[in-house]
Amino acid sequence: MRVALKPWVLVSAVLGGAGCLVAETGGTASPCAVNTDCPSTHRCVTVSAEAGVCELIYPPPDTSAGNSDAGTPDAGPAPTWCDDIQPLMAKNCVSSCHGEVTTGSGKTDFRLDRYETVGAVAGAKDKADRIKFRGVDQRSMPPAPPYFSAAEQSLVLRWIAAGTPECSDDGGTP
Repeated sequence: MRVALKPWVLVSAVLGGAGCLVAETGGTASPCAVNTDCPSTHRCVTVSAEAGVCELIYPPPDTSAGNSDAGTPDAGPAPTWCDDIQPLMAKNCVSSCHGEVTTGSGKTDFRLDRYETVGAVAGAKDKADRIKFRGVDQRSMPPAPPYFSAAEQSLVLRWIAAGTPECSDDGGTP
């Protein structure tokens, strides 16, 4: 008797035999408050004003010897929401997805046209880790090109490293 194998069975066998299976051993969706609450392959991503969850970073960070963290912010004045990040969000995120109009995303629990959380709707300050994760680490936002440029990624990283400053009185240096 001959058994017909489905194509996915063959692909699974080949990938499994080649060592291409991904083993996930905890961390994903675990509650967290800061990145150190998660395994090194995960980041704490804010999902509400009170809670965060660990999400897997893909591709995983390169921690091999001699390779510094690619997320290390560049030196220079700290970017602010008003001068640097708000225009970036307006250009890439707000028009139909994460602003007053949410038809492109269906997400109504946060807005990236605001700095502060208003009521139950989180603002960019509380979503900074998520902005970094989706826009810099994963490069999955915006959902279609053009994605954040290297300079824009650096702005986001430096803004977060500086503590997500809102505005400055002296033209950009908090």
